[in-house]
Amino acid sequence: MSPTRPVFIISDHTGITAEIIGKSLLSQFPGEAFATESLPFVDTLDKAKDAANRIRDAWKVSSLKPLIFSTMTDVEARAVLDATGAVVMDVYGHFLGMMIGELGRPAVPVKGQSHSASDVDAYHDRIDAVNFSLAADDGLSTQKYDLADLILVGVSRCGKTPTSLYMAMQYGLKVANYPLTPENFEQPGLPESLRPYIGKLRGLTLKPERLAQIRSERRPNSRYAALETCRQELADGEKMMSEAGIKVLDSSARSVEEIAALLRQSLLKQDK
Repeated sequence: MSPTRPVFIISDHTGITAEIIGKSLLSQFPGEAFATESLPFVDTLDKAKDAANRIRDAWKVSSLKPLIFSTMTDVEARAVLDATGAVVMDVYGHFLGMMIGELGRPAVPVKGQSHSASDVDAYHDRIDAVNFSLAADDGLSTQKYDLADLILVGVSRCGKTPTSLYMAMQYGLKVANYPLTPENFEQPGLPESLRPYIGKLRGLTLKPERLAQIRSERRPNSRYAALETCRQELADGEKMMSEAGIKVLDSSARSVEEIAALLRQSLLKQDK
């Protein structure tokens, strides 16, 4: 195992963009050990200098040059980070330079613009979507399914709720989710409340071993978490969804972000 290298994710706003890019790049080096620290809202020169001191201190402790993923918009603050001598991956500085060269005009830096609430309509759409997904979680409010952009279907604990909420927050989509239970499998076909919405339905499944692990964290040593129970429910659920023509996505080795992106892509393809 390699020595642990310090990594800093620094932004003058939430740091979401820097964190997504940084963690994505770090994941490409599974043999390396990283100690990651996020420093959001570094929105003054004094805070940038404090961040620079923390970077230098981490370098002394680890004896390894730190990596910095930065989305700082202020030129002076970016210079303070550059002066540390660390490896600074300046997302805005790099790509803004390319855009300025192509567009022939200077950028107007605005802190946190990509994740701000300045687009009031889009912001309210996301809030409405989150409220809808909470109200339509776990088979609730089936009478509201006409309003849903998407309805996730699958057995208990296969990732429906976190995916629903992520899609609401990230994309402003109204996502309901419906749990398939052993009682559902005793009747032929889909549950009645789902049948009018075939075009909105997407299925989630996962490996039985993974499902048993997740359920054991919730109810250890229970029939609900037993591997054989998980195998049977997953097989019954996949059979039901296949017969209904529902597209099914395996969530075993995928992050919520990846699952959400794939589901959104399937909706966009369907709309074309």
